[in-house]
This record gives sequence, structure tokens and C-alpha cells, in this order.
Amino acid sequence: MDWTHRLRLRNLQMLLSLAQTRNISHSAVALNTTQPALSKWLRELEEDIGLPLFERHARGLRPTPYGEALIAHARRIESQLNRAQSDMEAMRQGGSGQVLVGTSGASAPDTVPLAMLSLLRRMPDARIKMVESTMDLLIEQLARGELDIVVGRSAPELHDPAIRSEVLYLEPMHFVARPQHPLFERKEVTWDDVLEYRWILWPKGTPIRTALDAALASVGRDLPADYVESNSATVNVTLLAHSDMVSVASHRAALRLVHMNAVRIVPLRLSAFGSVAMYWRNDALQPAAVGLALQCLRDVVREQAGDR
Repeated sequence: MDWTHRLRLRNLQMLLSLAQTRNISHSAVALNTTQPALSKWLRELEEDIGLPLFERHARGLRPTPYGEALIAHARRIESQLNRAQSDMEAMRQGGSGQVLVGTSGASAPDTVPLAMLSLLRRMPDARIKMVESTMDLLIEQLARGELDIVVGRSAPELHDPAIRSEVLYLEPMHFVARPQHPLFERKEVTWDDVLEYRWILWPKGTPIRTALDAALASVGRDLPADYVESNSATVNVTLLAHSDMVSVASHRAALRLVHMNAVRIVPLRLSAFGSVAMYWRNDALQPAAVGLALQCLRDVVREQAGDR
């Protein structure tokens, strides 16, 4: 018999526990079983598969590449079961299922919220959950099935063949600072002027930081000696409001903050552009609410382009 036919949900829990604790004794306690029984199950599973899943060391277990691959599948299955439970609960309460959307700071100010409002107008019973984080973490969650859609900076380096993507728009980036910043008292702002102040930067490796680094290299400039790293748009706005720090924001985010009188755009050309894309899994069966959410994102971007 194929070894997969003998796997049960309990076995997936055992595998995931071993991956987390890296210790048979600790997992046995957590799973309310015995260490010999858990060791026997793991040994028999490895014999059935014909591959070692864990390396045994004095300090515990370490997954082999084969183990990592199987653990990744187990996590996706667990996520799908959790998703099924959430969908059934939403439908039991009269909804039409959940849409789980992850967004980065680039799309959080307008594109995603407006698209989700459009979705609710067209499908009032939809249940929406939105989370904000960095693109690397969001794409990982998407691959594991913990999210349905991710919207944020295009990140080719995070490519996964199981994930589809579509560029929504291309936009420039700007330096921004609080409206009363001393920079706005100058007739002309130069690179030397901006470099006098501490910057707020998105973490290294994020798409917006990569674009900024490339723009600085194109004009032969380096980052200032003093800077703060933050991956939170809310934190960045608060820091700007209470200091003379300078930050970088995408065009749409900057305009939204300007309209709120939270920042002004520093009149210094920054040759950095970034594209915002949406990502979703290439699943054969896509819930209707997810498909409609993708279409709402396209529609909102089209409407915004028309308004501009």
C-alpha cells in the first residue's frame, strides 16, 4: 500500500511537532504519547518512504532535505484544513466564505482597502481578513495557504512556480518629511541637504529598499550614517510627525499622506520606481470570493488611473 494512504491527521500533527521541537521527548509530552511509540512511528514512516526525514544528534533532531520537503507539505495541508474550518464557520453564520488578504505598506493606504470595500458591495456576505507585513513573509504565508492574495511591491526574487502574479501599476517614489520640516524653508533642496538628516528606511531586502539602494547608486550617493529601519507604515508616519527624519514613500502612499496633511513631498528627484503586483496561488479550485477580490483589485487600479 502507498505510504500516503496510511497517513492520518494525527500523523501530520506528530510530524509538525517534531519539526517544531526537534526533540522526541518534548513532542511525546505535547502529543500525549510515549517516546518509544513516537520513535517507532517515525522509524516506520522513514522505512515506508525509503528516505531519512531527520538526522539524529545528541541535542535532538534535525530535518533532512527530504524531511523539510515533507514538513512543508504537512504545513500546507494543516493550513488548508484550518481554512476549511474558517470557511465553514463563516458560511454557518450566513457568509460566503473568507478572503484572506496580505498587504505590504506600498498598497495598504489605498489600493487594498478600496478593493475590499468594492468586494463587500458586490458580495455583502463575504468575510474579509487583512494583514500587513513585509513581502517576504507574506509570500511565505501565501505559499503555505495561510493567505489567498498578497498585494505589494513586485518581488521577482521571491518567485514561486506555484504562485501566479500580475502587475497592477508602476509608480515613482519620493522623499517625504513632516509639513513643517526645515527642508521646506530652502529655495532648492539638494542631496547634501537631505543627507543632513536621519532617514527612516524599509528593511534591507524589501523591494522598496532595493529600489532606493539602486537609485542612490545611480547618483553616486550612500545612505546617511544615521538611519532607522522600520517595516511599519504607521510607525514611520509617527516618527516623521515627531522628528526631522526623512523617509521614502511610494507615489500613491505619499499622495494619500499629503492629503491627510501628515507629510509633504521633498522636492528632490529620486530616480526610483517600483511596481505593485498581486499574487495568488495557482489552485485548480479558486473560491468565488477570491476570484471576485482579484477582479476588484484590477477595477480599483483602473479607476484610480482614470481619476489621475
